[in-house]
This record gives sequence, C-alpha cells and structure tokens, in this order.
Amino acid sequence: MFLNDDFLLSTDWAKKLYHNHAAKMPIIDYHCHLDPKEIYENKNFSNITEAWLGGDHYKWRLMRACGVPESHITGDASDYEKFVAWCQTVPKVIGNPLYAWTHLELKRFFGVDLLINEENADQIWNTVNAKLATDNFRRREIIKNSNVKVICTTDDPIDDLHYHQLLKSEEQAFKVLPAFRPDKALNLEKPEFSDWVDKLADVSGQEISSYPQLIKALEARIDYFHENGGRLSDHALDILRYQEADEDELETIFQKAMRQEALTEIEIDAYRTETLSRLIQFYHAKEWTMQLHIHAYRNCNQRMFDQLGPDTGYDGLNDLSLTIPLQRLLDRAEKTDQLPQTILYSLNQNDYPAIMALIGCFQKDSAGKLQLGSGWWYNDTYAGMRHQLTMFAEGSVLANFVGMLTDSRSFLSYTRHEYFRRVLCGLIGEIVERGEAPEDEALLGKMIEDISYNNAANYFGF
Repeated sequence: MFLNDDFLLSTDWAKKLYHNHAAKMPIIDYHCHLDPKEIYENKNFSNITEAWLGGDHYKWRLMRACGVPESHITGDASDYEKFVAWCQTVPKVIGNPLYAWTHLELKRFFGVDLLINEENADQIWNTVNAKLATDNFRRREIIKNSNVKVICTTDDPIDDLHYHQLLKSEEQAFKVLPAFRPDKALNLEKPEFSDWVDKLADVSGQEISSYPQLIKALEARIDYFHENGGRLSDHALDILRYQEADEDELETIFQKAMRQEALTEIEIDAYRTETLSRLIQFYHAKEWTMQLHIHAYRNCNQRMFDQLGPDTGYDGLNDLSLTIPLQRLLDRAEKTDQLPQTILYSLNQNDYPAIMALIGCFQKDSAGKLQLGSGWWYNDTYAGMRHQLTMFAEGSVLANFVGMLTDSRSFLSYTRHEYFRRVLCGLIGEIVERGEAPEDEALLGKMIEDISYNNAANYFGF
C-alpha cells in the first residue's frame, strides 16, 4: 500500500528497527540552506506554493521535463496556477524520490492523504492553505514539530549573523547555528571577487590590500563565527585541483584578481589550494568539522543562467580526476597534524571508491574522523542512499556515520530524514536476513539510533 507504515521496509527486521528505534530519534540538520531571517521572523507561508515550490529547483527541473512553461515555474503566473502545474506534474514522476517526498510532506505535515493530481488540486489547495494560515504552521513551529534539535545554515563570511544572535537570545526547542561558507573567498576569478574583498574588509574592521591581510581577515571571521556557535565549515569545491605557490606568487595573483585582470588556470588553482590549506589550519585549531562538496558542474545552460541566475535548476555534475588532488590536500594538512574532522561529498558517485580508499589513510584520534558524506543532490535518491550506505559499510565503519541532512531551502523537507531512515533500516534488515549480521536488536537498534541522531550530536559537539 502506498506510503503505509511499512513502506520501504521489506523485512521483519527492517520494520522492527525503524519503528522501535529510528522513528523516535530527533533530527540534526547539519547542512541546509534555510534563511535564518525567515526562521527568526517566523511568519506564516502565504500559501502552499510558497512553502512547496519557492526556491525548490528539484521540483522545477521535473516541471520543465514535463513541458511546463517557465511562466508557471519561476515566472509571472499566479501561485495557484503554479501549484496546479505541479499537481499535473506529480503523477508523471513515479520512481523519482520527489513523488514519495511530496506525498510524505502532504501527509506528515498536513494530514492530507490524497494523491497529488489535477483532480485533487482544489481540495489540497484549500485544506493546506487553511492550515498554513494558523499559528501551528509558522516557520519555527514546522521545525519544532518535526523534532529538529539543531539546524546549521549556510553563511557567507561577511554575514553579520544578526539573526543567529537574535534566535540565540530567545528560549526555544532547537538551535540555529551558522556554518562558514567561504566560496566567494576562493573564487577569485569571479568578477565580484574584488567587491567582496572590500566588504570583508568592512565587516572585519581591517584593511585588506595584500594576500596576508586577506588571510588574517578570514581568520577573524572564523573567530567571529565560532563566538556565535559556528562549528562547521562548508565548501563548494566544484573543481578540485592542487597547485602550490609561495608568498610572492600568491601576492601577485591576489593583486591581479583585485585589479580584475585575467588569471591563468594555474594561478587560480594555486590561489585556491593555498587559501584552502590555510583555512584548514584554522578549522583544525577551532576543532571544527570541514565539509567539502565536490564535482558539481554549475550553470550549464548559459541562457537560463543569464535569465534566472544561479541555483535555479541548471547545474550538472563533472567527472574530473579527484584522487591525486584530494590526497595532496589531505596529506598536506596531516603532515603538520592539522587535518580537521572532514566530510567528503561528491556529486559523482564514481568518486566514491577513491574517497573511501583515501579516508582510510587518514583516520585517527576519533571515531569516523573522515567520512563519506550522505547521498547529495542527484544522489539523494533511494538507489543513491543505498549505494552511499553500502560503500560506507564495505569500505569503512557504517556505525560511525553521522547520517542524513536536508541540503534544502524548504521548511517541509524534514520528511527526507524519515525516507533516509527507512532506507537505512531496509538495508540493515536485508543484511540480517542474509545471515551477515546477528538477530540482536540491542546491537542493531543502537547502531540505527546512532546513525539517525547520536553520532551527529557527538561528532559536531552539539
């Protein structure tokens, strides 16, 4: 039966592990793209379109694939027309995780057990919008009612963290913590780099006219994030190459970038390598966890990028070589014993064997110090989750895994944790059924509870 209590749980052991152990655990969403201002202001959504489709490029891609005009996705059509267009799309996407996720959101948050289609659109629209207008469906209440204990947002180094401070000053059932995302500090080839450096100088209260001053300012912002509860960094390393440079070379590269002069590929790689290596030292000193998201291929459709901007559903994945540059980056930090806890995500599943082999070369001091990150973006599927979990189990220690995250801009995406936990319990149940693990609920139940919540709480120090 569709989305019944045991969906995705095909064995008795899977059912036992999920219902007795996974389902009750709270959520730590240690990487997401929620806006802390929205969390603080705690407004109601105007309607289901804003809550469901606003900023969700996962859904936008499917609508485009079904021929929905852009006017009814990101354009000037009414919210109701966009909602109906999504309802027309959903029946066609069986097999895509969004089919289950969207129905789960409707069922878990709003108690609506209807199939999403054009025939039911009006009833869903009216029922859900009536609930969204009540106090129980404001932003913070949605988070609290999802049993979320910690949210880590994604924040630019120049962010003043004002809304994090306001949230911290209020007593509530969950924490909202910043995560340091210095992509703009590394992307010196972008035309906005020099303006961003000027803003960094303003917020850090120090002059930045040289490369050492840039690094000093970034260190000051790390200190500031730490004072405001930050314990994680997060990098979008779409392209990872390794190229060393000395201080004179770095100064020359930095000055060229500030003058917006053309840079060679070697210069860009050298700046990124050296800057990231210095940041890694700062992360280690603060006992932070470093997250590296690797091998996205951004803005593949130039015309639509020019029209809509980034993060609108036009990114792919690349297949550049990873092993050697990643090994050199990790080994450089380890040579001086300055490698922090690290989670490595790749959008390309072909990178998993290399990542698993490398992290085993640098494990020490703490359980699961280096981790293969959860199935991310295009891998955030039933098959992708199972593949990531299987690779982790076969190549390392699955019991140490810090579990799932949403990587989402949606306040309704916490059902992804339920989906993940069902996939996890299903996989472990199959291992038991094959006779590869004992029928020991105490042993297996603890493992499930740890992956669902406890490992993340201990690993990040929340």
